[in-house]
Amino acid sequence: MQTRAFRMTLNPGQADEYRRRHDAIWPELSKALLDAGVLDYRIFLDEASNALFAVLSHEDAHGLDELPGTELMQRWWQFMQDIMVTHPDASPLSVTLQPMFCLTRD
Repeated sequence: MQTRAFRMTLNPGQADEYRRRHDAIWPELSKALLDAGVLDYRIFLDEASNALFAVLSHEDAHGLDELPGTELMQRWWQFMQDIMVTHPDASPLSVTLQPMFCLTRD
């Protein structure tokens, strides 16, 4: 298993809408993420800065790198573009976070 963490930015005043959209995540997107090897995916909000912190654990052998090129992911990004900081192609502007500490139970 591998874990990735990254930061994205929510537009001010969009926390409720972001949560609403994710509470109603498209079943086909959930399936695509799970089929690509996602084991656990969590997103947290820092309300003071509108920063979204995502932690995603996935299988060692995964298909996550192919998802951005799919029509499904492109549609999701377009759907989310109005409430997040994005690149011109609608993909979320994200910054990879470097691991600094880990505590696990063996």
